Amino acid sequence: MLFIILSVGIAFSQEAEAHGLADIQPLPWVWTFEPWVLACLLASAYGYGKGVLRLWRKAGIGHGVSRSQAACFSFGWLALGVALCSPIDTLSGWLFSAHMLQHEILMIIAAPLIVAGRPLGAWAWALPESCRHRLHFATHMRWLRLGWRWLTAPLSAWWLHALALWLWHIPALFQAALRNEGIHVLQHASFFLSALLFWWAVINGMHTAQRGWSMLLVFTTMLHTAALGTLLTLSTAIWYPAYLRPTTALGLDLLEDQQLGGLIMWVPASLAYLLVALFISLRWLLPQPGTDR
Repeated sequence: MLFIILSVGIAFSQEAEAHGLADIQPLPWVWTFEPWVLACLLASAYGYGKGVLRLWRKAGIGHGVSRSQAACFSFGWLALGVALCSPIDTLSGWLFSAHMLQHEILMIIAAPLIVAGRPLGAWAWALPESCRHRLHFATHMRWLRLGWRWLTAPLSAWWLHALALWLWHIPALFQAALRNEGIHVLQHASFFLSALLFWWAVINGMHTAQRGWSMLLVFTTMLHTAALGTLLTLSTAIWYPAYLRPTTALGLDLLEDQQLGGLIMWVPASLAYLLVALFISLRWLLPQPGTDR
């Protein structure tokens, strides 16, 4: 639930003027500090820090949430800030390539690092004790556990993330998101939430006997995202003509901008998935502490 609140809050923070193409403003190379962005970022950081400190005071430093997990959350949080507050956010309303870079930062940098930081437990510990008891009772309700188990199951998480990626890159839907704030909210929420669920399935599988599933999820996602990036890169047709006016205003070619966006999805994103697959392979092949292999 906290993931949903955070991602929807982030999505609502993206005002139509930030990405809309109707009124082009000068100087896109600026940082943006929208109130909803700052509120969500600061609330998530405060809750995580408070929860981790309270947990460490009770169980000892590094217990419950390790130092490396806290570092992962911190870097993921910084990645969110870069994607949503830096000039990348402003430029995403001018250039498809910048928009693609923003999405990739959210999905393959921020999302896995935040999941690796175990934020749900930390945020729970930030609550008063009475609220933690109520939350513990609520999370053990059968319908809620079954729903969460389905959402984070490997196949469910994979399909939800793949559908979000491919459907939102259909030209009609992508351009509708550029022109309409409500649709843009739904697009960003879909990308971020589905990425959180996908990486939850991958990272949890790495610590269990489901490492094979984690490897399969990462490898197949690398293939289909590379395929989408390849289509964008090699296409000679303009997929998103709504970017024509702002791209031209910057003195750039619209097709070249589209190809650059495709390359960002194709090469750097594929490399990121490949590195995760190699890491899973190492964990699978090397003996773990406390085992005899």
